[in-house]
Amino acid sequence: MLSNISTADAALMANHYHQVFTKIRASKGVFDEAFTLELFQFQAEHNVVYKTYLKALKRDVQQIKRLEDIPFLPISFFKNHSVKSWDFEAEVVFSSSGTTGVERSQHFLQQSTLYDQVCEQLFESSYGTVSDWVILALLPAYLERDGSSLIHMVDFLIRKSGHEESGFFLYDTTLLRQRYLQAKAAGKKVLLLGVSFALLDLAESNSIQLKPEDVVMETGGMKGRRKELVREELHAILCAGLGSARIHSEYGMTELLSQAYSQGEGIYQAAPWMKVLIRDINDPFRYLENGRTGGINIVDLANIDSCAFLQTQDLGRKSTENTFEVLGRFDHSDLRGCNLLVI
Repeated sequence: MLSNISTADAALMANHYHQVFTKIRASKGVFDEAFTLELFQFQAEHNVVYKTYLKALKRDVQQIKRLEDIPFLPISFFKNHSVKSWDFEAEVVFSSSGTTGVERSQHFLQQSTLYDQVCEQLFESSYGTVSDWVILALLPAYLERDGSSLIHMVDFLIRKSGHEESGFFLYDTTLLRQRYLQAKAAGKKVLLLGVSFALLDLAESNSIQLKPEDVVMETGGMKGRRKELVREELHAILCAGLGSARIHSEYGMTELLSQAYSQGEGIYQAAPWMKVLIRDINDPFRYLENGRTGGINIVDLANIDSCAFLQTQDLGRKSTENTFEVLGRFDHSDLRGCNLLVI
């Protein structure tokens, strides 16, 4: 069992974790609850922040035998603590966006290659081989700060795509249009990905009309640049202005390694190594059935370097066992970089 190793030996488990995660990724959509409980026992023992939190709750971790009994760590702990599964030197540190005076979450990774593997696996499970796509990215607010996991993800996908037309365009929509036309002249499919306010600006300029095989993907976020819109209104404007039949979405956050994609209607598909639970807003240890609204808890087994059991500040509901919707945020929760829409 992983939980039987000493703290001094914990760092030596990194390669083993990555090997196990490779097996999880090949699990054909079957969530591994046995490994989940094993990972919980390990992080409950060796993750100092999580261990302290569990002690404060007076939970006997040895008595936890079911996924539903695992306490989830509030993501606010990532703002003022180093949430690590063991004492390692981080190769990369992701940080959340934030306004002046607001603490920013930090996520420490021993190896960035794990994040890259997650990105590639999840993208290709929804959209096919990365090299099939020209990726045009409009993410100005993210490019203007350091430590964005979204920028790291998109940069990896752009490089993986291997197309000269792919790239970041900041505010240069004229160049973006040129690259789009260049890609279409060569018979290539295009993924136009951007933060909501930048896509709205592009849609209202009427400078580009996508073909049916192309995809528009919004990552959320008005960043104070535009009035907040409900999802239906935002997507209607984007569809009309960009000539797309439907708008795709990406759900992610600094505290998670994995992403979830929606191919329309705001329904997100969870990764095979993720589990979404909807907690009662009045009882964080009571979970609701599909179709009922509550707080979103996420198990992300890719979070092997930090904490795999996260209590988010998002409100949502499950549609099926592996699909969910994000309906908004708890009052007074900090604005997050990804998906700042009021649904």
